[in-house]
Amino acid sequence: MSKNVRHFLDLNDISGETLKAILSHAHALKKQKFNPPQIFQGLSLAMVFDKRSTRTRMSFEVAMKQLGGHTIVMNMEEMQIGGAESIEDTANVVSGFVDAVMVRMSDHDKLCEFASYTSIPVINGLTDHSHPCQIMADLMTIEEKLGSVGGKKIAWFGDYNNVTRTFVQAAPIWGFDLAISCPKDLQPDNVNNDNVAFVNDASQAAQGADVIVTDTWTSMGQEGKNIDKFMPHQVNAGLMAKAKDNAIFMHCMPIHQNEEVTDDVLASPACVIYDEAENRLHAQKAILAWCLEEAGVLVQDSFDFEAE
Repeated sequence: MSKNVRHFLDLNDISGETLKAILSHAHALKKQKFNPPQIFQGLSLAMVFDKRSTRTRMSFEVAMKQLGGHTIVMNMEEMQIGGAESIEDTANVVSGFVDAVMVRMSDHDKLCEFASYTSIPVINGLTDHSHPCQIMADLMTIEEKLGSVGGKKIAWFGDYNNVTRTFVQAAPIWGFDLAISCPKDLQPDNVNNDNVAFVNDASQAAQGADVIVTDTWTSMGQEGKNIDKFMPHQVNAGLMAKAKDNAIFMHCMPIHQNEEVTDDVLASPACVIYDEAENRLHAQKAILAWCLEEAGVLVQDSFDFEAE
């Protein structure tokens, strides 16, 4: 693997200064959405999926193409990763065809192993362990709506999943307080983070929050899961009333209506889920630009990314 290769696998693998620079670049690229700079001309991105996808596929494909690049999309059944061919062989072959790879797959360890053998950047589009691209879009949305994330209180409700874990990674980097309200049996024992608190009472977790955020209780592959234990952590109008008057509600989607969130919250002015979804596009443009800078992408001087 090239020593200069820049992977985007977990937020805590990258310096805080670099992540903040990527986010600043995302804001700038959003302002150029109707006249996007063609910084990816001649470059290609492979996108690999082991699950169906709406926002991840569309945002990465449009991001690459709007900035002048090309994409190729494959599912796990169409390639050899984890199949008859070794992960090392697949990684080396793919490295010779494209300039970067975005992978959305369940197995985080397998993703990291794949990245360890490539000579091109690998981007984590989602694993069961973490979802860094989503959190970059979420933080971008908070900055748009509320200003600096530092010092804010973000309250998370429901399952303790890949999105929650990535918020935990982000909290000390951006300096926000994260209150997590989830079933007690799902609370991990190994979170050693001064910015993170587990709060059993949902109303207490929401008290004075700037951001209320949740996610589906039933991810793909978990159909039939018992959701009764999550009901005390449902986001509803009463819970939103505990937050600040200007608090926003976020959800990375898809939504199971009237499960993790009620319709009245989704219809309220606090709901910013569609802005959040669009920001996946702009955040991922900036992530791609950082990853591909070593491949010759021209990045404005004001967004000079700090080397890892």
